[in-house]
This record gives sequence, C-alpha cells and structure tokens, in this order.
Amino acid sequence: MKAGSFFCAIFKEFKCLFMIRKLLFVIMFLLCAFVAFAQVKKENFAIGFNYGIGSEFPNRNYTFANQFYKLQLYYRLKETKHFQFEILIQPEVNFATHQLLNLYFVKPETPDYIHKREEYTKLKDIHEYVLNLGFLIRKPIGKIFSVYALGSIGPMITDTETERMTNGFAFADVFALGISAQVNQFRFDVRPSVRHVSNAGLNSENAGYNTKNIEIGISYCL
Repeated sequence: MKAGSFFCAIFKEFKCLFMIRKLLFVIMFLLCAFVAFAQVKKENFAIGFNYGIGSEFPNRNYTFANQFYKLQLYYRLKETKHFQFEILIQPEVNFATHQLLNLYFVKPETPDYIHKREEYTKLKDIHEYVLNLGFLIRKPIGKIFSVYALGSIGPMITDTETERMTNGFAFADVFALGISAQVNQFRFDVRPSVRHVSNAGLNSENAGYNTKNIEIGISYCL
C-alpha cells in the first residue's frame, strides 16, 4: 500500500470515529436535557422503546433488509380538543444487509469500475447510528386508542460504503402512520413507515436507499 493511501485510510477511520463520538455526545446531551425537563412537567413526557424491520421497495438494482432498535423520548407540546402535538427524539441503531443486483448500475466511467462491480455485488453488512428528530400529530379515539402521523429527519453515521452511498455522515428521513393503545401509564404502538437515507450530496455516491418498515413499541407516560 502506498504511503498516501495508507494515511488517507487512517484519516478516514479517525474521521468516522470522531463523528460517532460527536453523535454519542449529542445523544447524551439530549438525554440529560430530557431528564432535566422531566423534573418540571412530568405529565407531558413519555419514554419508550421500539423494534422494527424493513426492506427495499421492489426494484431490479439492489436488495436492502434491515432491523432496528429505537429509544423513544416524547414531549407533548400542546393539546387541543381534538389533537395532541408532540416532539420526539429517537436515538436508533440499524442493522442492515445490502447487495447490488444490477452490476451495470456501476458505470464504466467510474474509476476502477470492474473491481467495484465485483465488490458491490457481494452481500454486505451495514451498521447505521441515527439520531431522529420528529414531530407527531396525535388524534385520540376514545379513552384508550389514538392514531397519529409522524415525520422525522436526523443525522446518521453509516460504516459501510456501497454503490449507492459512501460510508460516513448521512441523513435519514422517515414518514410514519401509527396506532396506539394506552393502558394506565403504558402505551403500545404499531407503526408502519417509509424511510429514505442519503447523504444530501455531501459525497460522490448519493443514490441512497428507500425502504418500507413496520415497528412495534411500548412507552411509559410519566
């Protein structure tokens, strides 16, 4: 390996580790802020945990299957006669597998395209570390059930380069519809969603991934 390539690889590793540390710092800061605010108006807060799975929309270019775990931190901003408005913080860890199906997706003008075609058509494991920030509108139905719409966006770190996206910093956008059932202080959720991941043009590869997901969760209302 040439010295320049070696130092470039080392720099990328340190850059990735630095970004992960920054993301963890932000998560810890938000958790501390959440606890501090919870001392003021506990009845407006809820904390929970979600688990979900997903896969790519039908296409001929790639496969993408994932499972993910989310910590859910809710704060109710406002409540009217018919609706509740909430903000949501969701630290997330995502475990995915990806494979290029259409090798011609990597164009001949791409540097070292033959090697990249061989590399990208192998099944790859991908780890994503995400901090979703969301806004939720909830419509209560009786005393137990409610339905809601949720939109979120957040920064993320991905550890694996593919033909669709380079590793490192990116963004995750999610739109979800859900139904909740509340029993005493516990709330149970079922939440289908669609998700788009890309790096917003910050790096050369930016086709991203589009997935459909379903998640279930439980939260505790303080």
